[in-house]
Amino acid sequence: MKRQLFEEDHEMFREMAAEFNARAVAPHYGQWDQDHMMPRSLWTAAGEQGLLGLAVPEEFGGLGMDDYRFRAVLDEEFAKSNHLAVGLAFHLHDDMVLPHLLAYGSDDLKARWLPGMVSGETVTSVAWTEPGAGSDLRGIRTKAVRDGDDWLITGQKTFIGNGISGDASLVLARTDGSTGRGGRDSFSLFMVRKSEGYNTGNQLDKMGLKASDTAELFFDNVRVPHADLVGEEGKGLQYAAEQLPQGRLAIAVASSAVVRAVYEATVTYTKDRNAFGERIIDFQNSRFELADILTEVEVTETYVDQAIRAFNAGELDAASAARAKLWASERAKSVTDRCLQLHGGYGYILEYPVAQAFLAARLLTIFGGTNEIMRDVVGRTIAG
Repeated sequence: MKRQLFEEDHEMFREMAAEFNARAVAPHYGQWDQDHMMPRSLWTAAGEQGLLGLAVPEEFGGLGMDDYRFRAVLDEEFAKSNHLAVGLAFHLHDDMVLPHLLAYGSDDLKARWLPGMVSGETVTSVAWTEPGAGSDLRGIRTKAVRDGDDWLITGQKTFIGNGISGDASLVLARTDGSTGRGGRDSFSLFMVRKSEGYNTGNQLDKMGLKASDTAELFFDNVRVPHADLVGEEGKGLQYAAEQLPQGRLAIAVASSAVVRAVYEATVTYTKDRNAFGERIIDFQNSRFELADILTEVEVTETYVDQAIRAFNAGELDAASAARAKLWASERAKSVTDRCLQLHGGYGYILEYPVAQAFLAARLLTIFGGTNEIMRDVVGRTIAG
């Protein structure tokens, strides 16, 4: 089935993204995986190539490419090259932090933050999750207290991608002085640059996507200028909810790209590998399994492509994004497992892309809100 999503400009951008993967990432990715860290030079190289902050307007140093199909192309090329940790790191920067600045930031805030994000000189992370508050953001305890023209932020965050390598984070903090589970107007968003009192804990040892660093963050009366409040005080949860569709669409896009890449790699493997005097693909079970997987690949691509079109049209609501994320990430988990089985013992060896994709895909049903939360979001819309 031929996809109808992309046009000539997107395919030209794909060539640039593929070249970047081959030149700047592929020769070093294995070492980054061992180091559990990507170098900052990768970010500036991506900035020079025009791969960061695609939607940032030209007046703030970007290209003004708000057509989400370009971001989808980039994710597909990271998946195809098995550079999934790079895709995750860029996703946090571009699909989680950036939309909040573009939608709610003052011109002054945009002018101070966006050019560095586009060039790769400023690497950002999303500091929302806490040890006692993951999917339930109203359980966040990190607090921000007004002190003249500044805010003082105190608290702890965990599972923060780019937490060690990054320069700043988009922090969700309680600003109404309340305790317990906060109300809708209890929280605000801040851009917080690393400074005195902003401390990084130990790097967390993940089961996959190791080249993307993940850590705990500790804030001890970190002084943040009021100018770095994103939007209005007390609107943090509202803003997060309004921008979640893009973050969840990005996970759906990455999931769909993983499913396609792993399927194609498995077809190649089963054609090349022999057992009992026959190619693996010549066994009926292999063909049946691959037939089912190809069908799921194409259904998933079609569904996610529809979500991308809706997003570009400004019509992707929270429930639709949740359904896309739910479906695509569950397919990524299932398909990578079945493709690993078709690889036999080699599927368990980390030098094979299917093993790395299997470990990476397991995050996709958790990240950006667990799939149990996605089901609840969808279920509540059904119930009215």
